[in-house]
Order: sequence, then C-alpha cells, then structure tokens
Amino acid sequence: MELYEYEREHIEFVRENLAECTVLLKNNGAFPLKGPCEVAAFGSGVRHTVKGGTGSGEVNSRYYVNIERGLENAGFTVTTKAWLDNYDDIRAEAKKDFVKKVKAEAKKAKALAVVYGMGKVMPEPEYSLGLDFPGNAAIYVVSRISGEGSDREPVKGDVKLNDSEIRDILVLNERFEKFMLVLNVGGPVDLSAVKDVGNILILSQLGTDTGTALADILLGTSNPSGKLTTTWSAFEDYQSIGGFGNHNDTRYSEGIYVGYRYFDSVSKKALFPFGYGLSYTTFDIALQPVELKGSRVTLAANVTNTGSFSGKETVQVYVSASAGKLDKPCQELAAFVKTPLIEPGEFVRVETSFDMRDMASFDCSLSAFVLEKGNYVVKAGNSSADTQEAAVVCLNEDVIVRKVRHMTGCENIEDWKPSMTKDFEIPEGLPVLTLSKTDIECENVDYDISENICDEVKAFTDEELVYASIGAFDPKGGLTGIIGNASTKVAGAAGESCGLLNDKGLPAVVMADGPAGLRLSPEYYRDGDGKANSLGSIGMPESMEDFLSGPLKLIMKLMNRKKKMPEGCKTEYQYCTAIPIGTALAQSWNTGLAEAFGDIVGDEMERFGVDLWLAPALNIHRSILCGRNFEYFSEDPLLSGKFAAALTRGVQSHKGKGVTIKHFCANNQETNRYGNNSIVSERALREIYLKGFGICIKESQPKAVMTSYN
Repeated sequence: MELYEYEREHIEFVRENLAECTVLLKNNGAFPLKGPCEVAAFGSGVRHTVKGGTGSGEVNSRYYVNIERGLENAGFTVTTKAWLDNYDDIRAEAKKDFVKKVKAEAKKAKALAVVYGMGKVMPEPEYSLGLDFPGNAAIYVVSRISGEGSDREPVKGDVKLNDSEIRDILVLNERFEKFMLVLNVGGPVDLSAVKDVGNILILSQLGTDTGTALADILLGTSNPSGKLTTTWSAFEDYQSIGGFGNHNDTRYSEGIYVGYRYFDSVSKKALFPFGYGLSYTTFDIALQPVELKGSRVTLAANVTNTGSFSGKETVQVYVSASAGKLDKPCQELAAFVKTPLIEPGEFVRVETSFDMRDMASFDCSLSAFVLEKGNYVVKAGNSSADTQEAAVVCLNEDVIVRKVRHMTGCENIEDWKPSMTKDFEIPEGLPVLTLSKTDIECENVDYDISENICDEVKAFTDEELVYASIGAFDPKGGLTGIIGNASTKVAGAAGESCGLLNDKGLPAVVMADGPAGLRLSPEYYRDGDGKANSLGSIGMPESMEDFLSGPLKLIMKLMNRKKKMPEGCKTEYQYCTAIPIGTALAQSWNTGLAEAFGDIVGDEMERFGVDLWLAPALNIHRSILCGRNFEYFSEDPLLSGKFAAALTRGVQSHKGKGVTIKHFCANNQETNRYGNNSIVSERALREIYLKGFGICIKESQPKAVMTSYN
C-alpha cells in the first residue's frame, strides 16, 4: 500500500534530522566512507534493530527500517548473512529459555506472567561464531532494549557487554582499518572494556528510519551532531549513595548530586562526560564579552568550522559557585545553544542567556531559594569537561530570589554532600561583573488561588460528577477498557473519558500513548453506531505477548482474529510516525527540532481525533538502571524542562490538542513501581526533580499532567 502524503512528509523530515540525535563518541578519521561497499556487519542490532523502548512507547508505524535493510537500501553489500542467520538461531533458543524462566518466576511469586514479565528484557546471549568474512569496512551493532514495568540489570548482556561482544569488538577493531562500534541503545552501556576502539557511535533508537540513519552517517550524507544528556562511564563509577531497586522505601540520599553533579563534585572522570559528543568535523569556539543586565547574563560566541565537513556544534554554558553556607555542585548547566549548519571554513555567531536567579539554591530553613553571596564563574564550551572561563559574577550579599511555602519533601532524610568544600580564586584577567541586590527581582509565590467553577459544572448532579471523573465505559457491559482498546472514538487509543455527558457540553476526551509518537491501531472500521473497531491486534504491546499463558493466548487470538466487517463498512487507516525516543531527542540539544517533532505528533492527533498525548515524559535519569530512561530526556533538569516545553509547544500549536507531562514526580524506577515510596528531601525535589516540570509549565502551559506510580 502506498504511503499517504502526510506519512511521506513526516518520515522525510524525521530522516533528514536523525543524525542530530546521534552521538559520535570516538572518531579516528576512518569514516565517513567514500561510497557504498562491502560491509561485514555483526551483532544483534543488525537485524534486531530497536526503534524504541517497550510498553507504552511502542508505536504502530507502517514499517521500520532495521540496520541490515538500511545498509542494503543505501547500496551496501552485507557479507555476513551466514553469521546473522546463525546468530538468529542462538538468540531464538535463548529467548525460549528466557520466557520459561520468567514464567517460572511469576508462578513462584503467584503473579500473572504477563504482568510480572512486563518490561523484562532478555540479556543478549553468549555465542561462538567465526568472524572470517570479507568487507571494505565492518560494524558491530550492540542493541539493548528496556521498557515500562522493569528496570535494567548491571549484568553481562544488559548494562555490561557480554564476553562474546567484547571479544568480537576488539578483534574487529584490530582486523579492519575501517571499523565502527554502533550502539543501538536507549541508555548507557558500560564501554570500559572497549574504550580504545577507534570509532564509536551512539545511534540510539530513532524510530521508523533507525537503519536508514546509520547508512546516511556511514556515507557522510549526514553528520552526527548530538551530545550526551547523561554521563556514560563504567557501572561501578556511578554514585551508589541512594537506594534503588525492589524496596518499598527508596531513599534519595544522594540529594542534589545526580549525574555529572556527582562526578564533577568528587573529581571522578567519566569515560564520556555529560554534554560530550564529536563530529566528522572540528570547531573552534571563540567566546565574546559577557553581558550582565539586571540579573540576566548573556554570552555570545563565534563558532568556526575548522574541519572539512559541514556540521553543527553546541555551545554549553555552566556556572561554578564559590563555597557558601549551602553546599553546591562543582558546576551546573545554565544555558545552551546549537548552531545552524556551518560550512567548512565559515563561522556563525550564536548567543544564549540565563537568569542568575536560576542559579539559586533552596534553603530549607528559610523556605526560599537563595542566591548566596560570592563568586559565580561563567564558563562555556562543547561539553561539561571542556569549557573556558568567560567571566565572573560577584554578589556581595545573600539575596532571596523566590520565597515559597513548605509543601513537600521528607524531613527524615539527610542528604549526602561532598567531604571537601571547594572554593577558588578568580582567574587573573577574567572580567568581573558586579551583581547587586537591587538588580534582582524577588518573587513571592502566591498560594491563595481561588477556583472558579463554571455554572454548567455547578449544575451537575453527583452522579454526573462521577461520570466526569472516570474513563469510558459501556453501561451495557463489554470489553471497553482493555489495553489498547480503551476508546470508542479512536481505535487503539490508550484511554477516553466518559462520553455520557455529551449532551451536557462535556464531550469525551481521547488519549493516546507516547512518547515516541502515537500508539494507535493501524487498521480499523466504524460500525453502524460510529464506534471505532480495531482490525487485527487490539493493541497489546508486542513485548507482553510472549508471557501470555495458554488460556490468555487463546483469548487474545480470538480477539485479534481478522474481524469480518459489517456490510457497508470500510477499512480505515491511522499509521503513525515513530519519532526518536526522548533521550535521543534531547541528545540533539536542539529545542527547535524537538518542537518540529512535536508538530508532527500534533498533526497526527488532528488527523485521527486524539485530544491528549500521554507524553512528554521528563523524569530525571537518576540511575542508568531505570527501565524507562529511554522515555526521559536527561540527568539534568534544565535540559529536561526545555525539551518537554519544546515538544509541548509543537503539539499544542494544533488547536484543541494537548500534552500530558509525566510522571509527576520522582518516578525514577520501574521495579516495584506500585509499592515504591520515594523518600526525597525538599531541596532535592525542588532543585532536581520538580525543576523541569516548572520550566515546562512556565514556558509552554501543557494541558495536563499525569501522576507518578510511586
């Protein structure tokens, strides 16, 4: 069936911009290739390419391109078909054993396997296969998948590479002059055993055209320009101060020291630091004089392309504060800006700014955000580990910048802090900008908000108020509400509010899963009553089907069988575009691109009658083990908030369409998600876990918010 015009437009736009979401970790100059050639392609991800995580994020696009197909479509000859066939057999047997194991565990736990197994992922199996295949170049594709319901494990074949992967990657790196390690993953993998490989690319999980994107990058028709939004290091390097895992009480004892805030504050060098990412070309960043107007700092830079390929660079601004009463991280991201495409030898001037009030720390004793007196060094560069000092902002007295009310946070937790207090001298010759109390506008948050209830709602009976608060249901009974079939208006939608108040002016609101696009039934028909009926699968995520018991499989088979449409009905289609996962979007460091992707989602919501998108998700990458990190943007709240706001603006540029920002809040693990209690200090909540939500709400006014599971 030929693609619809909207599909072609959306897929073409996404493909053109996918390289911005990929991160080149290592580059020895062997790539890009001069043209299509024979390529020896190894690894699980060549055929089993992951386009996105499992669970709510599984988008029913018309097709997706795996890496094998992407290479062949681009004119490459894959010489390793026999290796890939043999690996398929090994993987299939391992999958059978894994499913048996999970079902046995579920039985022991007295749980339904389909629920117990949600999000559980098979570690990649060990194998012994020869590597004696020809090729002008070689790639090894490591794939990892995770998802809703379960967390990752720090074991071989998941967070860590297994022995077979390490062995083959190192052999191929020695054997082939042109070899690239490709990471088709949704979150960090411990690369410490292969860190010396000459070319490493985080392809990530890019949706419909993931395989096409790699071919474009190998050939140089696209240039990677992404930067890490989460620190990549050996697993043992990450902080283990706070709790994580199968506990009823999870203590966030690390406080504000999450991600690079921890690494930098304890002087621990990561394999690949926050904000890091290379390109096929090189750049020079020449900082211009910093300006301070009121409390707003503006930094400009001339960025010159000093290499031989056109490309984009990201200028990142960090602030380091001198020691005060409140402990502070070594540095914090304050602003960022991505350049347009720069041709070799050319330069562009970019500018970005931030408010010094956003550098304030939360003082629990005052119930206020305080900008402490001292020196604030403004630095800029192309990663958290590669910056140059631009200016120092000096403040001579403490200033309360925002007075709030104690509303949340746990008092029975003491946050960890670094053992050494840091201070620094102002580097000689660094411009000094003086900030005074009179330059800073203090905000006193007003909590006395009156609620005006419209007359129409006041007139509702108690029963009608109940209807307004619940999901769709059929008073006559039936299966409405089952996973993937929870809407009568849109086939495959995740939910629909009650439609029994239509005559009262309150129509049903249709909700579709996200966050990598809309998850709807691709084929459906409308019956004589106008109800949308899915054709084929009712929409249960594919990742859950393996764990169905015999009786449930039979029920699902009966429900999923090709329905015979009533006479006079016709098959209708609602194919959706699978966009990159949240982490990949943020790796672009391009909020304009995120807004454009949001516009694609909003357009498809209009086409198919969806009112609320159950996305974007902006929880913090507190631990690299969280199974849903692929949905989330970053370990940094500023990046998270900015990208959630950008997606929101894109979606809500379509009249009547809205997003549902999630999961509010401190929803940072999937294990025991229904029974988990997140114990977090008020300071950590306000500075880390709530900050992104605040940015998103202030900058884009999302229509709805989804509660967390904890």
